[in-house]
Amino acid sequence: MPRQNRKSSKPLEPSQRQLRAGELVRHALVDILAREEFRDPALQGVSVTIGEVRCSPDLRHANVFCMPLGKQDADHVKEVAEGLNRASAFLRGRLGRHIEMKFTPQLKFIADHSYDTAIEMDKLLAKARERDRPAPDANPDPDAGPDVSEPSE
Repeated sequence: MPRQNRKSSKPLEPSQRQLRAGELVRHALVDILAREEFRDPALQGVSVTIGEVRCSPDLRHANVFCMPLGKQDADHVKEVAEGLNRASAFLRGRLGRHIEMKFTPQLKFIADHSYDTAIEMDKLLAKARERDRPAPDANPDPDAGPDVSEPSE
């Protein structure tokens, strides 16, 4: 959860340091997940996308938003996140060798549903565009005026 300023109830944005550390961790985790083989049945043969990593202000904890590649149901996405949480100690050890930070953050994997939300929004926008599209009429060029090819009687 974002930090809040004491004087106002607005959440503060993550600092540049947090954003930089999050991207460093994300890139390292993508590399580690691409190379490692896991014994956990939920992770065998699954390619995982890391969408975002949010680090705590002290950089000791990181929430990792993950999603298996391909069309998956919600149960499978949750199962993969749980499998990654079971392997988090192993992944943290590998991460410590890949990044140069004072502390290697504790990893908490969270199923990323932002892709599903984006797909739903695209569908709604496409539906709205279809609804707002003008209906085709008999006279496609409004500047051409009435059809005068035949004399009227």
